[in-house]
Amino acid sequence: MSGHFWIRIWSQLFAELSRQELGWLLSPVGHISLLARRRAAMIGSRILFIASLFAIITPLWIIVDMLTLPWPVWLGIAVGRMFATLGFMALVIAYDRPESMAAVHRSLAVLIGIPIVFYIFSYFFLHRYALTGLPAAMVSGYNFLPVVLVAGLAIFPLTLAENGAFVTAVFLVQALAAITRWPDMNPLSFAVEFWLLAIIATVGMLAGLSQLAFMIALVRDAIRDRLTGAFSRHSGEELLELQFIISTRADTPLSLAFIDLDRFKKVNDEFGHDVGDQVLIEATRRLRATLRTGDVLARWGGEEFILILPNTQADQAVAALERVRAAGLGSRPDNQTVTASFGVAERLQDGAATWHDLVEIADRRMYDAKRGGRNRIVSTRH
Repeated sequence: MSGHFWIRIWSQLFAELSRQELGWLLSPVGHISLLARRRAAMIGSRILFIASLFAIITPLWIIVDMLTLPWPVWLGIAVGRMFATLGFMALVIAYDRPESMAAVHRSLAVLIGIPIVFYIFSYFFLHRYALTGLPAAMVSGYNFLPVVLVAGLAIFPLTLAENGAFVTAVFLVQALAAITRWPDMNPLSFAVEFWLLAIIATVGMLAGLSQLAFMIALVRDAIRDRLTGAFSRHSGEELLELQFIISTRADTPLSLAFIDLDRFKKVNDEFGHDVGDQVLIEATRRLRATLRTGDVLARWGGEEFILILPNTQADQAVAALERVRAAGLGSRPDNQTVTASFGVAERLQDGAATWHDLVEIADRRMYDAKRGGRNRIVSTRH
């Protein structure tokens, strides 16, 4: 019953994702920048929390070892625990809010690598002693460390490829441990251990994928305007800021078009807001149809949009917008063509110091286009 319930939940969740978004569950390659940045921030904060927690818990567990293990055993394990503690502390101290998934992957690899190294050390160290009773029971708990590791991956919104890479590392360590005790190993016991590890790993991977799917859905809803499907103003500002930084560092052009549909208020007044919504939807569809990979269309408010054109000079942006203007942005119920006024600004030519300046310049030119008779483009070359 419980298994069918979760299968139904996951199937419904994944069914809400587009084909592109389903691809994002498989691999981190191709994630949009907003999703990558939010995922990096979430995973990074959880790495910091777990490393901080283990930096406290790991040395405290020495007390338990002292009370349950003979002194040569607990002393050796204590040395291993202190090195692990230093590793967790170094990870916390060196933590710097990662903005890229590459930095997150390195931190997560360190976080997982520390207990893996401790497991390998404790495995070979403890097998030197023939323990019985309570000490033997306590030592047997160390054998479950790989299970704890793969289960712990469930708290991270990882893709299938990322999960597979980290889980494979844990499986290799488990296999190494099995090979070292091959002459005395019970094949049935070995199979049960691997089966348990595989089950826990599968559940953990599904949990991580479900987290990522929820994140994708939330980011999609947060960054997209519900009516038109264009980016929302907030996400548009983030993307513009990011593109402005990239353009400044690389000293490349960055064009911005401020677009305002002409006489849109009249459409709402004469035909109603439902018709106005349909006009907005069709105009957005036509604008988005002209976009290249990397171009960004965001709804700025009401009937206003911004179009971000990376690596594009002003005359190139104008040429693209002229084609849009010539084709029209749809029709009103009275068969009149929907038009827009365009203001174009370019970072280098206009000497914009910030992305706010770029928007202000483009906005001002859009109003110049309105005053000049509407259905026209005003840019740096005018």
